[in-house]
Amino acid sequence: MATYRYVAMGAAKAGTIEAGDRASALRSLTARGETPTTLEEVAEKRASGSLLLKRAMSRGELGSFMNELATAVNAGLPLVPALRTIRDAGRADAQRQMIDGIIGSVEEGDALGEAVKDAGKPFDELTVALVSSGERAGRLGEVLNQCATLLDRETKLKRALLGALIYPLIILLLVVGAMIVVVTVIVPRVLQSVEGQLEVLPLPTRVVQGIAEFFGGYWWAVLVGIALVAWAWTQIYRQPQARMNIDRTTLKIPVIGPLVRDVAVARFTRTLGTLVGAGIPVLQALSITRATLGNKALEEAVAAVGDKVSEGRTIAEPMAKSGHFPPLLVQLVAMGERTGRLDELLLSAATAFEEKTEQGIELLTKVLPPMLIIVLACMVAGIILAILLPLLEMQNAISGG
Repeated sequence: MATYRYVAMGAAKAGTIEAGDRASALRSLTARGETPTTLEEVAEKRASGSLLLKRAMSRGELGSFMNELATAVNAGLPLVPALRTIRDAGRADAQRQMIDGIIGSVEEGDALGEAVKDAGKPFDELTVALVSSGERAGRLGEVLNQCATLLDRETKLKRALLGALIYPLIILLLVVGAMIVVVTVIVPRVLQSVEGQLEVLPLPTRVVQGIAEFFGGYWWAVLVGIALVAWAWTQIYRQPQARMNIDRTTLKIPVIGPLVRDVAVARFTRTLGTLVGAGIPVLQALSITRATLGNKALEEAVAAVGDKVSEGRTIAEPMAKSGHFPPLLVQLVAMGERTGRLDELLLSAATAFEEKTEQGIELLTKVLPPMLIIVLACMVAGIILAILLPLLEMQNAISGG
């Protein structure tokens, strides 16, 4: 996410907004009814005028901060004393400086929403919108609780996904490392015993021998090639159309695609339900939610939903036509729109989709390691075959002689 500074028409309102790219920032401002005259990317904000902060808090720490602030506000503690208490509760220097900046803005008369917006990261458009909405509605403590729950769920989901990938990744690295050692060290020594004994080595043996010679003589080229591929991938992924194609293809990959979709749908459902429940208009809520999905194909689908809603359509109709959203979610959204319980049904559905996502992550952790072990077993079998074939041919030749 990048930060963009803008000046809007009319009252010449200025401010900042976070978005994935400039086009996304422009769409978000337009959805809020603001027409920017200037829109430019800015560097990270400075705390206390000198210290450059990339992110004073992680998302998990931000959730904890919101939860503590909600507890203090709900207990009747005034906002500034509540912030000071949180600041002094064993915070890191960067966080203390950030909270000091928020306290200073509030003491000067700014609303908390404006104060956290001026603080920059980690307060993105989502958290700023929730805080501002809670203040306007006189429900700050309640909305802060909702924001803390949203951030906590998001953090748990990310940690679960990361945890699911660590074990297969370790196995993959061990497999690759073992194969490199076997092919480059063990196989050449074993094959030395048959050199000159046979006129033509068996095909599997020649293949393994060729691989061993290549890695032994050109290992540096392999490393350079891997680095170039990684660099090229990052450059291609930064191109909007290329990333769109990659993200669309990702959704079609067995096991991985459904999991990516489930994670995005769970995030979409809870975020939209939280925003609508906080009193934020549906169009603005859709625009904010769109930026949290992490998949350009799904972001495009949500943008299309927003376009249709701005034309007077319901949310459920374009969601159904996109084909990216589960039928159950579409039906719940339609029911929520008819009964005026959209936020309640979305949050109920979010819990169900998060459970489904956790099951998908659990399935991933169970499926990937056995698959990698099978691949390792096949590779080992091939290497053993490459070693045994020339030995058997030598034995046959000796027996026949």
